[in-house]
Amino acid sequence: MQENLNNVLKNQEVDTINIREELEKYLSYWRWFVLGGILALVIAFLYLRYSSSTYTVSSTIMIKDNQKSGISDELKAVADLGIVGTGSTNNTDNEIFIIKSRKIIGKVVDTLNLQTQYFTEGRIKRTEVYLNGPIRVNFEKSNSFNLKDTTLVIQILDDSKFQFSNIENTNSKNYNFNQIVQTGFGNIMVEPNENISEFSQEKIYVVLSRRDKVIDRYIKYINVSTADKNSSVINLSLTDPVKDKARDILNELVIQYNIDAIRDKNIVSEKTKNFIEDRLISVGNDLALIQDNVKNYKTKFGITGLSTEGELALEEVSRSNQQLVQIKSQLSLANWIQKKLNQQAKDNDVLPTNLGFNDDGISSAIENYNTLVLQKNTLLVTAGLKNPQLIEIQNQINSLQQNLLASLSNLKKSLEIQLNQLNVEAKKVKAKITNIPLIERGIIDIERQKEIYSELYSYLLKKKEETAISLAVTVPNAKIIDYAYGSDIPVAPKKQIIYLAALVLGLILPFIVIYLKNLLDTKLHTRKDIEQLTTVPFIGDVPHSETEQKIVIGNNARTSTAEAFRLIRTNLDFMLPERNDDLGKTIFITSTTSGEGKSFISINLSAALSLSNKKVLLLGMDLRAPKVTEYLGISERKGITNYIMNTDLNIDDIKFTIPEIKGLDIIASGVIPPNPAELLLTDRVKQLMNEVKKDYDYIIVDTAPVNLVTDTLLISKYSDMVLYVSRANYLDKRMLVVPQKLYEEKKLPNMAFVLNDTDMKRGYGYGYGYGYGNAYVEEVKKPWYKKIFSS
Repeated sequence: MQENLNNVLKNQEVDTINIREELEKYLSYWRWFVLGGILALVIAFLYLRYSSSTYTVSSTIMIKDNQKSGISDELKAVADLGIVGTGSTNNTDNEIFIIKSRKIIGKVVDTLNLQTQYFTEGRIKRTEVYLNGPIRVNFEKSNSFNLKDTTLVIQILDDSKFQFSNIENTNSKNYNFNQIVQTGFGNIMVEPNENISEFSQEKIYVVLSRRDKVIDRYIKYINVSTADKNSSVINLSLTDPVKDKARDILNELVIQYNIDAIRDKNIVSEKTKNFIEDRLISVGNDLALIQDNVKNYKTKFGITGLSTEGELALEEVSRSNQQLVQIKSQLSLANWIQKKLNQQAKDNDVLPTNLGFNDDGISSAIENYNTLVLQKNTLLVTAGLKNPQLIEIQNQINSLQQNLLASLSNLKKSLEIQLNQLNVEAKKVKAKITNIPLIERGIIDIERQKEIYSELYSYLLKKKEETAISLAVTVPNAKIIDYAYGSDIPVAPKKQIIYLAALVLGLILPFIVIYLKNLLDTKLHTRKDIEQLTTVPFIGDVPHSETEQKIVIGNNARTSTAEAFRLIRTNLDFMLPERNDDLGKTIFITSTTSGEGKSFISINLSAALSLSNKKVLLLGMDLRAPKVTEYLGISERKGITNYIMNTDLNIDDIKFTIPEIKGLDIIASGVIPPNPAELLLTDRVKQLMNEVKKDYDYIIVDTAPVNLVTDTLLISKYSDMVLYVSRANYLDKRMLVVPQKLYEEKKLPNMAFVLNDTDMKRGYGYGYGYGYGNAYVEEVKKPWYKKIFSS
């Protein structure tokens, strides 16, 4: 029951996350975080120092809606003519597409010459000069640049000369300003500006870009959006490294949009004006001919006026003629409009308006027809032929066209009926005229024709003036609420955000590296690793030695490594079995593999025991790879192998001492035998162990690694205790299964772990207890810069 409770408590302890322990994993690398943060801030500073700042410029316009806006005070004077205030509504979404269309932005590119950019060379980067550039490059119209992107290098020599070359600085030649320069893509002329002297000996890089590429760039970067869902106010914005350039682009964009809108609105008026002017020329010629006929007739017959009866007849004829003129004019217009509509099936051109149809329905239908045609032409700029909205408009045009043709056909029939009635009345008038003398009858006929053409000419002149006024008072589509404006504070790069992001990144990267390092690390590091993976008792750990000395412990040694061996010496007294005999206690030193510091532990533990006034013997029983003499830096000599193979040798013949450790006797391994395992099974080994136990208090035996050979297991029966050495940051934790299995199977008696070469700074979990910070420990003094960068 108690055993089960202990297991539960142990599992709970393992599963519980120790926050302080986790933090200490990273705090031990605090120098990495400091260095990462400093490097990140330095990189951020350099980036901000040499990166180009960008500015956002914005403008606000309102799309006018003629149906809702009414007529301005300036246009009320001509409102009675019916030529203003009758425009259609403007769809804001459609207008946004028009503003960002290739046609409008292309005109902006051409007007501001955005295909050409001028840059000056700095120490790190090139800076664009927009309004204050020293030169301007002009292309001949016949050879204007539009083929490929290229860069010209122009070095200003003085106020009158420059050196011209390409970006590879080949074929450099000197030219005078305002001189024609022949290039592979056309002839150019370089004109100096007023500030040319400020750029003497400097290179100006002239970057030429294809028109389509520039248009695509600004279509992408210009942002056009509505201020509100139900509002006709539109916000325009552009982000660019050159604030003045972005401002000019937005202002010019609004100008070009209004010019295009006015041009669309004037299409109908221009069509009407051209039609009226053609008719005026024709009617004017006929009227002039008739007036000449009147003059010639009166001169021929000497007529100065008409009789009372003739004047009455002429007045009656004039009234009849006015009605005939109106009906024939409308009939002529109806025939002309019918003819135009039949031609529109192919091109859908606009129709003349304000022609004087008495049928308001036809006039309204013509206006609606023209509105749909203009909408279709506008949408064609941004939409394809299969666009649903475009198809819908075309269907409306076709439907309205058929309705107009039907209305005009009905109008013609009505006009023809009225014309027949007027002709009947005209015959009656003519009958009255037959009673008038022949000469007066002739003048009446001529005057009647004159009246008809005079009325028609006056009518056309009136319509021409009305159309001219409509052209003159056409207002733009967009009302500018705010001209383009940009703050002097750049929108990018944002210093605070970049510094903060750099600092966070500088701290996160070391964290990630350390996390991955710990995640992928399979090495043994601390006592906790041993206690989590094994149940073998832990007797002590030995920190990494700060000195180059092989023997780290002595009477005056106060380093953490020396104190560690003193602590292990003390712990040995608690773990060694108590015996009633006076025989010495045998302590075997072994490990999993070679290179874990068995010889180092054996020699220094022997030294620590000898300092306590005990008789200590160090035996080198690793016959395969003897390290004791090599570690102490002394020559090879007779040892265990010689003793086993030569029965004439005794212990005194093979043991020796060293001046560094008083009270310590050493027996080396001797020569390397061909059969070490078999030698260890001989009685000479038993004889050796029995003899040394009688003469010494402690016998420290340096044995072979247990995972490589069986030597240690063969002689483990002679040991009172086995110190199992594992080296930190060296042994794979997965190899701890070897000592655990040996402990469970009791193949090595009284086992205890010694962790060698531990890192005092990595003491998370338990800590080593060697950074005493008091008079008992003499830590090796290091310069401050080594302390900062040591890990």
